[in-house]
Amino acid sequence: MAHSGAEPPSIAYKVFTFEDNKKNRQESLSVSIPELGAGVSLPGVVAARCGAKVILSDSARTPVCLENCRRSCAANGLHDVEVLGLTWGEVSPDLVLLPELDVILGSDVFYEPQDFEDVLVTVAFLLRKNPRARFWTTYQERSADWSIEALLHRWSLTCVDIQLEEFGADRSELAASTLPGNHSVQMMMVTLRTEDVGL
Repeated sequence: MAHSGAEPPSIAYKVFTFEDNKKNRQESLSVSIPELGAGVSLPGVVAARCGAKVILSDSARTPVCLENCRRSCAANGLHDVEVLGLTWGEVSPDLVLLPELDVILGSDVFYEPQDFEDVLVTVAFLLRKNPRARFWTTYQERSADWSIEALLHRWSLTCVDIQLEEFGADRSELAASTLPGNHSVQMMMVTLRTEDVGL
């Protein structure tokens, strides 16, 4: 994939290809992501490439991650995707002014246990503002001692585990990416508790 001359020459790009076989017809989507570590926004870039209106975010405190989001967009020809600095646990003007949302995607947001409540405070705020929205996230089980169950209850949220095999995402190699070691990746969808939606 061609990249503009504005990129520093030291940035390597990895191409992820997602394939789907439907009724004797194979569809695929490839995205190019800079290999920069944090803030490359793969799920949001894939959603935008599939035609969704997307706003990408990372912590307002990590401008390098925000720049990585912009690089990911540029590498994929996504010139109309907005990138915002939003920090978990902080109700900023940018957070309050977000337009109506249908889906909130979180990529590896449950990494550090001390951040779990900040993540869920922000998700609860967004879901109260957008009661029909859903928060979809994947997470890697890193410790059996880490749980968000009490925090979900505290913030009137509920969670449904999504079985990855339901859509063929339970393979050890996915999108031409192999994770080293033995990893257990889970997916979940978080919503407001039904009695708190008030629809």
